[in-house]
Amino acid sequence: MTLTIPDFVGFAGVAFIVGTYFLSQIGRMNVNQPLYPALNGIGALLILFSLMHTFNAASFVIEIFWLTISVIGLARSLLGRRG
Repeated sequence: MTLTIPDFVGFAGVAFIVGTYFLSQIGRMNVNQPLYPALNGIGALLILFSLMHTFNAASFVIEIFWLTISVIGLARSLLGRRG
């Protein structure tokens, strides 16, 4: 198996998502701050980029949800916790 640039981009996305989750679980990242959903959204975008090279429908769907939820979380964080 030969890894390509999109594969490495996808691995970077995984690192963003898993890294932010890990940091939140050990109390080193506040999930209520804009950085948390921003990094999760970036991670989802990077994984989606990698899926353009080697498509997987299930992965695509979960990353679309992940990105959507991250955008909502980022908007709420930046606009204040309304509604």
